[in-house]
Amino acid sequence: MSSYTSICLAERPKDQIVPGKTFKAQQQPIPDASTLKDGEVLFQTLYLSLDPAMRGWLNDTRSYLPPVKIGEVMRGAAIGLVLASKSSSFPKGTYASGTVGWTEYAVVKDKVLQKLDLPNGAVPTDALSVLGMTGLTAYFGILDVGQVKKGDFVVVSGAAGATGSVVGQIAKIKGATVLGLAGGDDKVKWLKEELGFDNALNYKDPAFVKKFREATKGLIDVYFDNVGGDILDMALARAKPFARFVMCGAISQYNKAKPQGPKNYPMIISMRIRMQGFIVLDYEKEYPEARKQLAQWLSEGKLKRKETIVKGGLTNAEQSLVDLYNGVNTGKLLVEVAKPEDVKAKL
Repeated sequence: MSSYTSICLAERPKDQIVPGKTFKAQQQPIPDASTLKDGEVLFQTLYLSLDPAMRGWLNDTRSYLPPVKIGEVMRGAAIGLVLASKSSSFPKGTYASGTVGWTEYAVVKDKVLQKLDLPNGAVPTDALSVLGMTGLTAYFGILDVGQVKKGDFVVVSGAAGATGSVVGQIAKIKGATVLGLAGGDDKVKWLKEELGFDNALNYKDPAFVKKFREATKGLIDVYFDNVGGDILDMALARAKPFARFVMCGAISQYNKAKPQGPKNYPMIISMRIRMQGFIVLDYEKEYPEARKQLAQWLSEGKLKRKETIVKGGLTNAEQSLVDLYNGVNTGKLLVEVAKPEDVKAKL
């Protein structure tokens, strides 16, 4: 009988994820289609989403989701193909997405899956990026929490990532002026030349602090934070009175045993800043409407996206997650678990 690989949490990291130690691979027989119960499907993963939030899921602390348990398959969203089905909603050969985890195969309930309903110009992997949770996070974060409006000056940290790149483009659609912060000259070029950001800065540039002060002379209306740390403090120093700070992520702090909080917090008081965290799961009832709008912008060419796809299978997921925190990706970071054409050919 053929076997498949899944990747489980072996031990909780104290700071950095350690490849070969934090996670472990395990082999299991591929489930037989005859064992499926009503409402179940046999799902084969094609692409796995890697997201900054994953590091937080490894900590045994109170959060918006329970931590991944030791020995449990690592949590993660994926798109894949239904190989066998006992569900009328997902017949054999259907493409679907869902939080299936780090696994090559899984028997899953149909209620945890979503069909890939893609607009013109979309590709299947968009269901994990611009039309998936990262796109939805950008949408609700900048529109509902950030309350972006025409004429605002918006600064986005982590602007070349899956969420930040969409945030900046939505802000532009709404008539804002946008400054993106990213870690590399190639990313800065992409933000300005392809995505239409008004300006972008490389935070690794030795002159970044000076350039940031010059670029924010008019002061900030909305700051969308994916990074935390020193850049958050710099943004607080340049906030307008009643600025809106959208606290989406803190990727610079996720791998630290003792995360650094904002040193510049008195500015929150003196400038009457509204600093609000949010979780995209809070907006679940509004997903259909948001996806419809994101899909329209995508098909109209108003939203552009980029993917960094790691080839070579599921065993690359662990190192790729480490690389995510080191800024290896432009746009969405995905692992190709299986080649779609190879899986389709077996049906």
